[in-house]
Order: sequence, then C-alpha cells, then structure tokens
Amino acid sequence: MTGPAALLARLLPRRQQPAPDGGFDRRLIAPMVLGSVLNPINSSMIAVALVPVGAAFGAPPAETAWLVTALYLATAVGQPVIGRLVDTHGPRRLYLAGTALVGLAGLLGALAPSLGLLIAARVLLGLGTSAAYPAAMHLTRGEAERTGRSSPTGLLTVLAVANQTVAVVGPTLGGLLIGAGGWRTVFAVNVPLSLACLALGAARLPVTERHPDGGDGSRPARAARADRHDRPDGSDRPERLDHAGIALFAVLLLALMLFLMKPDPARWYLPALAVLAAVAFTVRERRARTPFIDLRALAANRPLIATYLRQVLGYTAVYAFLYGYTQWLEEGRGLSAANAGLVLLPLSLTALTAAGLSGRSPGVRGKLLVGSACQIASCTALLLVHASSPGALLIAVGVLAGVSQGLIGLGTQTALYHQADPAAIASAAGLLRTFMYLGAMAASAANAAFFPHGATTGGLHHLALFMLGGAALLLLLTVPDRSLGRLGKPPTEQ
Repeated sequence: MTGPAALLARLLPRRQQPAPDGGFDRRLIAPMVLGSVLNPINSSMIAVALVPVGAAFGAPPAETAWLVTALYLATAVGQPVIGRLVDTHGPRRLYLAGTALVGLAGLLGALAPSLGLLIAARVLLGLGTSAAYPAAMHLTRGEAERTGRSSPTGLLTVLAVANQTVAVVGPTLGGLLIGAGGWRTVFAVNVPLSLACLALGAARLPVTERHPDGGDGSRPARAARADRHDRPDGSDRPERLDHAGIALFAVLLLALMLFLMKPDPARWYLPALAVLAAVAFTVRERRARTPFIDLRALAANRPLIATYLRQVLGYTAVYAFLYGYTQWLEEGRGLSAANAGLVLLPLSLTALTAAGLSGRSPGVRGKLLVGSACQIASCTALLLVHASSPGALLIAVGVLAGVSQGLIGLGTQTALYHQADPAAIASAAGLLRTFMYLGAMAASAANAAFFPHGATTGGLHHLALFMLGGAALLLLLTVPDRSLGRLGKPPTEQ
C-alpha cells in the first residue's frame, strides 16, 4: 500500500495491526479509506469550478449553484437508503456498484455538452459516493466482532482523518486540476479514482455468503435475520426494501433542504410539504413489516437520537464558519483567495491533529465536551474580529474552530458506532451523514440571511451569534449525557 492510504494506515494502534491470531485485516483499509473520501472530495473540489463552468455555459451563479445542491440532495437521500442495502446485501456488492457509478458520472461530467447534463452527473456522483462510507462502517463492525475487539478506535480515527483531510485539500486539488486541464478535469478525475476503488474492492473486500433470504453471511446480517423470528406474526419472510418509506423520506428531505437553501415566505409550500411527508412517513414506518427506518427502535434508542442532534448542531456551526468566515476574509477583510486560504490552513492542520491525537483514546464524552467548548470559544472570538484585526487573531480564531471540528466529527462517528444496532450499522451511518448535510444546508441558509449584500463585519458578527446559540445547545446536550462516558470502554470498566 502506498500514498495517502498508507500514511493514514499508520495511525492505527499497533495492537490493531493484523496478527497471526486473527487481528484486524489491514488489507481492508485502502479500499475503505479511498472509497469513503470520494464524497468529500467531490463536495469540495466543485467550489473552485463554479466560475469557469458558468463562463463555459453562460450560466449565472443561481444556476451553477445547482452543481453543489444536486450532490448534497442526492447524498442526503442516498446515504441511508444505500446504507440499508449494505446491511441487507453486504458491503462488497454495494461498494463496487457505487464506485462504478462514480466513474460513469465522472465520464458524463467530463463530456457533458450542457449544464443540465452536468447537474445530472453531480446527482449520479452523489448517489455513487453514498455507498463507501456505510460499507466501511459495516466492515468495521464485522471485523470488530470477528476479532473480539469492541472499540476499533484506530480505524475510526483513520476514516475521520481521511475525510477531513480530503475535504480540506479538495479546493486546492480542484484548482490544480483546472489549471492543468480545465474545469472538466474536476469530473474526469473520478474515472481513475473509480478504477482504483474497483480494483482494490474486488481484490480485498470479503465475498459474503449468500443466503435464501437475500442477506449476506456477516454477523450483523445474521442478527437481522434472527430478529425476524421475533415478529408478532411469527413470520420469517424474506426482508423487502420499503420503497414507500424511502420515497416519503426523499420527499421530506428534498422539500426541507430546498427551503433551507433559499428561505422565503413565498416558498411556504415547501415546509408544508415537508410536514405532510413527515406525518405520512411516520405512519408508514410504524405500520411497515420491515420499515426503512425503524422509528420504534430509534425512539427507544435515545442516546443515538442525541448523537444525530449533536451531528446537525455541530456541523451547522462548522459549515457556517467555513462558508461565512472564508467569504468575510475575502470581502470584509480584503484578502485574496490565496491569502484567505493561507489564513485557514492552521484550521485544517489543527482539525487533523486534534482528531489524530485524540483518536487513540476510545473515550467519547471528553472529545465532545472539549469540542463543544472550543466551538463556543471560536464563535465568541468571531465577535472580536473586525476589518483591521491583526493576522494573529484571524489565525487564532481558525485554530479554535479546527480543534472543535476535529473532535466533534470524530466524537459523533465513534458514538454512533457504539450506539447503533449492529444489524443496522450501515444505514445508521448513512443517516449520520444525512444529518451532517442538513447542518450544511442550515449553514448555507444562515450565510445567505446574514450576508444579503456581501460579507460585512456586522453580518459576520450576527452569524457568530447564530453559531454561538447552536454551539451552546450542543454543549447543553452533551454535559448531562452520562451514557457517553461508558462508550468505548470494556464492560468491566463501565
């Protein structure tokens, strides 16, 4: 193994390296990491391609913005849906199908003769990149159960650090690709990435055993099949995908996210549609024999609900800072795009360092408490920033935000790993990504509201107060949750 995957693999603690006695299979790391970063790299690279794409097709910013929105919407819906398929049919099939779709989408984008087809390519990218992360979480759970290690902290850290790294370097990579071959290279790069994932996945991902009910032979799948014997009617019918539930869930998310992207009283029908879809979805899932999202089980798992809430709160502030602060540095502070990137570089390095260093500890509560406190501190520090602030203050604000970003991202992922039903770990992980994108959409709406005529210092301070409220809620949701203190510890220490 060479390149970034090899460097990330070194973060694994020595005790989790493969051993003759059946340790974690390190051959899985490369396909898991490379596949899981396809989504963040495509989410971030497009930022530097919007202007040249608009120039190529004569499209205004309102139209090219759909290149961002299309992937967010497709991913928000696709992650939990494909996660459910991973839980049912095994990770290998969905991983290979998803990464193959990424290659086809990249080829379509590289050859697209119109903006409409380019947006369609982004939708396919969103769906294709939705498979690898749920598959990685499913494989992590399977390996933990195979080896008898309940807390694979090293691998969870690798996944978190890899995704944060790629999200940070995405715009820089996109700029280099555009400089070398034009904006179409931002799409074309997915072809070799897809081929690499397919080669690694075909060679290293385990072939799961097929069963008559359509599931795979992994421990989570066996648990899912066993659960069906406990149904009230005693039936043992093959599990079927809840198409009606998925459709209602998609309508709910689409309506909600479309409204968040551009809140306007004239668009009242979107939140109304979201409410109607939510009611219909709840009724459907409570009656379905094999619901897409088991609302009864979720309602009984309050710690997991709290993790989803922490995810949306934490990432609302993370994305609001990334979008809003960057825009203010260029417009309010007057920095060039290159200098703004240099000011934010310590944020990126701090986020990676915080996640990497804390990842060796299996504890969750400390990560979330420190991350929440640093998020409050960074939001408060934004209130001190003005157009003539010294560079040291601008960098210090980013450092605080970086610590919170690294710890909150790793903390929520680790919490979900321990709190979710092992039989539904992939769909639970997909839903965690959905809540992350809800936070991104809320942040985008906040930036639009507080920067109506440009990124002014006053607008930045109002945005900081909005972020501060969310960060305070995150801390209040974490402090009293004593269940977090037991996560990642052996049963004898709980």
